[in-house]
This record gives sequence, structure tokens and C-alpha cells, in this order.
Amino acid sequence: MLRTLEKSEQRVITYFSKHNIACAKGIFLAFLILTCLLLLLNQPALAADVTVKSVRVGLTPDYTRITLESNQPLQYELSMLDNPHRVIVDLSNIKPSPALATLPQKVNAIDPLVEKVRIGQFKPDVIRLVFDLKANVVPRTFVVAPKENYAHRLILDIYHPDKAAKTDSNANFEAGLGADSTADMLDELVATLIQGGKRPKASHTQPSRPLPKPQQASQSKQPTAGSQAAKNRKPMMVPRIIIVAIDPGHGGKDPGAVGYQGTHEKDVTLAIARKLKERIDKEPNMRAILTRTGDYYISLPQRRINARRANADLFVSIHADANPKSHAHGSSVFTLSEHGATSTTASWLADKENSVDNDLMGGIDITSKSKDIKELLLDLSLNATINDSVKLAEHVLKQLGDINHLHKKGVEQAGFAVLKSPDIPSILVETAFLSNPKEEEKLRNNTYQNKMADAVFVGIRNYFASNPALTRAEMAQVK
Repeated sequence: MLRTLEKSEQRVITYFSKHNIACAKGIFLAFLILTCLLLLLNQPALAADVTVKSVRVGLTPDYTRITLESNQPLQYELSMLDNPHRVIVDLSNIKPSPALATLPQKVNAIDPLVEKVRIGQFKPDVIRLVFDLKANVVPRTFVVAPKENYAHRLILDIYHPDKAAKTDSNANFEAGLGADSTADMLDELVATLIQGGKRPKASHTQPSRPLPKPQQASQSKQPTAGSQAAKNRKPMMVPRIIIVAIDPGHGGKDPGAVGYQGTHEKDVTLAIARKLKERIDKEPNMRAILTRTGDYYISLPQRRINARRANADLFVSIHADANPKSHAHGSSVFTLSEHGATSTTASWLADKENSVDNDLMGGIDITSKSKDIKELLLDLSLNATINDSVKLAEHVLKQLGDINHLHKKGVEQAGFAVLKSPDIPSILVETAFLSNPKEEEKLRNNTYQNKMADAVFVGIRNYFASNPALTRAEMAQVK
């Protein structure tokens, strides 16, 4: 009997012991759930503090660079997917922003690596960027701490596999595109000019040459089968694509000249620029980009920056200006002048066009450079560019003379700020004067707009036929 009571007592003690442990576990589990809920509820507030302020996409001969600038460091994961090739960037604890939403629009059709960009909410706290690719690539990422006027930056460089190897030793460099890389662009430009002394020339079938490798110490080596095969290998012929930046004058809040019938210059220039782009894009070895694609304002420096990001070989600005004298008529073609305007009309037009923005040497700051470097840029880069610009302008002016009266028989030169790119031949085409009622009527006519686009296109094509030159991408490789 006693043993039976002891067993019963032991069972009761065991029962309550087990249930106390289970109760403790339940309390602990509830505490964990409550903690997680509090963290999740607080997560949006944390994510809301991280915002992408601006995005930039730029092209170089070796890679496509995507820059995300944010007020705080971005948390990200990089991955790749095949079939088809894609680069994936997952941004954690970040909220959508208008700046980030503009990223897909910044991908250029001429980009050799990136087809398009898609943005989506992959998880509640993750925004996924998907880069659809045209070829297999090697992505590289690095971050840059706040510096000068720039906040935190996450930089993604998308390389062709053949171009990625040469950057292994300096993958964390800070060189950028656009306004935050003027010093780097200047140094590259100076190096090119020092090497050649002037803009190099080549035939249409110029093979792409790789950068020279540092010479090794002299050693006696027996030739191998691999080295013999390399000697016998023929240089690969790379298709030569010419990039033309077309700049429709004015836009948005800046209507430009206004004709007697209310015709706005910004509308005429955009219409002609679009027609010119259609003609250029039909050529197998030419592509065109527009500095603005709609009715919106864009500053003069930004127009040049857009051309540089596309590695443009030419810059053609389209205008339809006015003159204080209503009887003034005819078409004109301008290039940049070193010493000022060559006529009273050119001077007046230059002052008018430069009233919004004005700077020197295409926005590249050379104030911190030595006197020798400044003189080198002015003497070699600007002079060579102006010489090429004049040749281009002569071809275009000749074609314009077939469809309209010429305001001046020869190419005019003035200090237009939009033409001040030191290494891109640039011209400004005055299609006609909106201040002249007869020419305003022409500019409003679709047939005349087509004739104007045809004339400029034929002039560009003839320029390259008689003055073959390396594209900017090829020039970067020939050093």
C-alpha cells in the first residue's frame, strides 16, 4: 500500500514538472513572437530613412556603369541568372523613390551589354533590380563614401568578360561618369592627345587594338605553340558604329524663338531632330541619340554630358532662331570660334543662346591643372575639334544650299556654349529664321522638315566618307 502511494505521488510531481516546463516554453515563445512583431512594425520606419536620391547610367569602351546615390549606405546583394543572362541587384530596407524609378529610362539603346532594366518589389523589404543583358557579362560592385558634393554611392560596373580581366588589380577605383568624373575624363583626354598630338585618323576597317601590356624584363624564352598561334592569329575586325548626338534646341520652359503664327522653336527643332534620327538609325554603321526626347527643359551643359555618356562621335544641335530684322532669312551652320564671333549676326545669336548657361571647355574644370596642361588642351584638343567641326559644317552647309537660301555663303563661327565639348566635333544648324513669315511657313511644313533632315543627314554621311576617323570608343583603346 505504501509503495502504491509513493508511486502515485511521484507521478503527480512528474506531471506538474512537465507542465511547468511547457508553460515556460510557451511564455518564452510568446516573447519571441512579440519581439519579432515589434521589429517588423518598426522596419518600415528604418527603411523609409534610406532613399536613392539620383541614378546615373554611363557608357565607356570597357563597361557600362550604373551609379545609385543615396542618403545612407545601401544594403545590397549581387547575383546572376542564366537563360537568359541577367544581373540581379537586391536592395534591402529601402523604399521606392522617383529617382530610382527613372533608372529604366536611362538605359541607352546603343548600350552593347544592357538590354533593359526592370524594377520590382521582390519582398516586403527588398527592391529587386533586374538587368536584362545582350551578352554574357562580368559584374563588379563597390561603394564610395560621401565626398565633396556627392552622398553615398553604390556603383555597378557591367563588363564584357574580355574587358574585365584588366581591372582585377584596381577593382575599387572611384572613376565615375558625368559631372563627378570631369577630372578623370580630362586626364584620359590629355593622355590621348599627348600620344597622338592630334585626332588620329583611320580607315573604315580599322581593327581594334588592345592596350599595350607593360614590358617584362628581357629573358631568353623558347617559342611555344601558343605563342606561335598568337602570331599567326589575324586581328579581329570590329564593326565600326558611328554615334551621332542630335540636340533639339530649347524645350520645356524655354520655348526659344516664337514666330508670327505662334510657332515655337522648341517644337520645330524636336520634329526635325526626330526625322534626322530616323534616317541615321537606318544606316547599318550609324546610330543616333537625342539629348532630349520630349518637350522638357535641359541645360546646355547637360546636353553635352548626355552626348558624352553615349560616346558620341559628333554633336549636331538643331535650331530655328529669330533675328531682330524680319527680312533676315536663310540657313546657317555654326562651329565654335576660338576668338569670338565672325559676324555681327553670329555674335548676337551666340549671346542669345548662351543666356541660360555659359561655361568654358565643355564643362571640364581645368583650373586646377598646370599651365602646360591647359595649353595642351586648348592647342590640341580644341583646335583639332574645331577643324573637324568646320569640315562637318561645310558638308552640311553644302546640302542646305540645295533646299534653302544660305544666310551666309560660308561656315560661321561663334561662342555657342552648347558646342564647347573639347573632343567631340560639334556644329549648330540654324534651319531658318522664325522671325521671317515665309520661312516660318516652311518650318511648319512637314515636307520641308523632311528635306531639312535629309540635307543634314547627307552632309554627315559625306563628312565621314571623305574624313574617316576613329570613333570615340576606338580612340580610347588606341593609346
